[in-house]
Amino acid sequence: MFKLLGILLLIPIASLNAETPLVVKEENAASIQRVNPLIYDRTVAGEMDEVYKNVFTALENNSYFVIFEPNIGKNLSHFAKRWGEDYNRNNLTSIRSMVFCSAWYANRISNIDPSMLALCPLRITLYSKDKQTHILFVRPGKVAATSKAQEVAKELEDDVIRTLEVAIGNMK
Repeated sequence: MFKLLGILLLIPIASLNAETPLVVKEENAASIQRVNPLIYDRTVAGEMDEVYKNVFTALENNSYFVIFEPNIGKNLSHFAKRWGEDYNRNNLTSIRSMVFCSAWYANRISNIDPSMLALCPLRITLYSKDKQTHILFVRPGKVAATSKAQEVAKELEDDVIRTLEVAIGNMK
């Protein structure tokens, strides 16, 4: 029994979950990127201002209401002196977020499973580095995997991702 337990402890948790693939980039043996199925993660060429404006416009044009726009990078910069060498170790040039909502989807989800209102409001986080902007979005359909509202949450996820892809497409 203890041999089996010892062997199980050697198996990485990610390998026990088919939903969590591990992708190793060949670029650098020390650089391992984990692909998280819970997060839409898209990198586009362009500085923060241009990408942010296109994402904001696409959301608003698709019946999403941006209710709050925290400039996370600016807020963190106030701690640069206090944190010293631990501040911004990845040399990100900008970090911003959009907190947004769709009343239509909020109502639909709340009618099925009010606990999934934890998804409301939604948010997108963007960060820039080396003239590229990364767009991050937690996938509601994955978060609601065990909820009766999963189907609607997945529909919402797909709609937001389509909206983000339109925003990216409008940059070309």
